[in-house]
Amino acid sequence: MALYRDEGVVLRTHKLGEADRIVTVLTRRTGRVRAVAKGVRRTTSRFGARLEPFTHVDLQLHTGRSLDIVTQAETLEPYGERIAGDYATYTAGSVILETAERLTAEEREPSLRLYLLVLGALRALVDKQHEPGLVLDAFLLRALAIAGYEPALDGCARCGAPGPHRSFAPAVGGVVCADDRPPGSASPAPDTIALLSALLAGDWAVADGSDPRNRREASGLVAAYVQWHLERGLRSLRLVSRV
Repeated sequence: MALYRDEGVVLRTHKLGEADRIVTVLTRRTGRVRAVAKGVRRTTSRFGARLEPFTHVDLQLHTGRSLDIVTQAETLEPYGERIAGDYATYTAGSVILETAERLTAEEREPSLRLYLLVLGALRALVDKQHEPGLVLDAFLLRALAIAGYEPALDGCARCGAPGPHRSFAPAVGGVVCADDRPPGSASPAPDTIALLSALLAGDWAVADGSDPRNRREASGLVAAYVQWHLERGLRSLRLVSRV
């Protein structure tokens, strides 16, 4: 079996047998990998605590027929310890991990930009320099942009007519002009569209200074946009909406 090493973020784990776990990791060079961590549920395990969701780890793995095997694990950053203590931060982080897994449909397909985006979002949640909801919405918009679903926030998503436009339609791809506005389109405030643009561009001065009403409206638009383009709802996103 081939031996390789990579660093990554643990996205998800689930039990296998009496003592093992299957660990899903978004790695820097290999992409999304599923691997068996043998014996990690035993109290004597050498690296069980290092393979929990949110942890940034350095891994050594053997390539297996269907699942790889973790042979070494070293913690680079224990983000989970600092994220789990706050409900808003934890639920935002959970959506980030679930989205990263959903956007990497093919295993072993490298996605360096998404990997770096996940790491940056987790660092931002831990540093608490920005409100967790803003960090989450910025991550979702940028992750969708990496996947090829960047929303139109200036020109009309359908005809390209220059904005500003007052309607937003997730199914069309963002803001739309009056002529192309489909039934059921949202009519967000101009400041809400400006906030979405700031989050997509990483303009935190504008995002941090935004009004709570615009943040709530922007979060609703982002949630609708994400759910439409992922085609299947994010389970963890429903928990965030209750905050």
